[in-house]
Amino acid sequence: MDGASAFVRRDDDDGVVTLTLNHPDTLNRFSDGSQFLELAAHVRRANADPAVRVLLITGAGKAFCAGGDLRHMAEREGFSAGDVAQVQARYRETVHQLPAALAEADVPTIAAVNGAAYGAGCDLACFCDIRIAAESARFSVSFARLGIVAGDGGAWMLPRLVGRSKAMELAFTAESIDAREALRIGLVSDVAPDDRLGQRAAQLARKIARHPSAALRMHKRLLRDAEQHTLATHLDVVAAFQAIAHASEDHLRAVRDAVGALGKPR
Repeated sequence: MDGASAFVRRDDDDGVVTLTLNHPDTLNRFSDGSQFLELAAHVRRANADPAVRVLLITGAGKAFCAGGDLRHMAEREGFSAGDVAQVQARYRETVHQLPAALAEADVPTIAAVNGAAYGAGCDLACFCDIRIAAESARFSVSFARLGIVAGDGGAWMLPRLVGRSKAMELAFTAESIDAREALRIGLVSDVAPDDRLGQRAAQLARKIARHPSAALRMHKRLLRDAEQHTLATHLDVVAAFQAIAHASEDHLRAVRDAVGALGKPR
């Protein structure tokens, strides 16, 4: 979607694609399944473009994403509408497309979390590879407070990030934590002043984007799949990827540049 009502705004800058959730008046809440599909489509489109080296996701206004639309839930509208079978089917067809798109993406992803990341917003950040938080950011696995569960795959991802015990605590209490606590438990890797979050995220994105796209994507697959593979399987995949990398023009160009730098006076 590219119209004025689009939930997502896309900006391109030399290999870095920024996707901004662009409904600040609603704190960038997901109000219906179409918004999950819209964001998932943007993720898949960026991933399919070999010129894209980094995908950055953030929110417009005071929040990253405050989760689902509570009014729609109360009125049984949007993705809450219908009977049990209809809601189940709708989650599979719409909501689940977003975590699937992020989990399948080979391009490195960064979440720049400004303000609230609650419920589905917290899970959205968790499905990105790297999370940077503004000092004002707050995270909450808020589903239990609303009498529901993490229906978007967050319960699969969270223990992998913070460990089983802390994930259970966050899910069962449904309490929010601030950016410093998120940093302490490993939910985020950096905390920036609010007015410097965008700059800090852009700097990180550019550091990543200076490297060859194919190598970045293969390295991400190695890191991601290593969680499921045995060492023997991992080494088989490494050998294949490394052979492809060694044969690439990107590798030859990078090595020649490195050799040339060695001969320069310091």
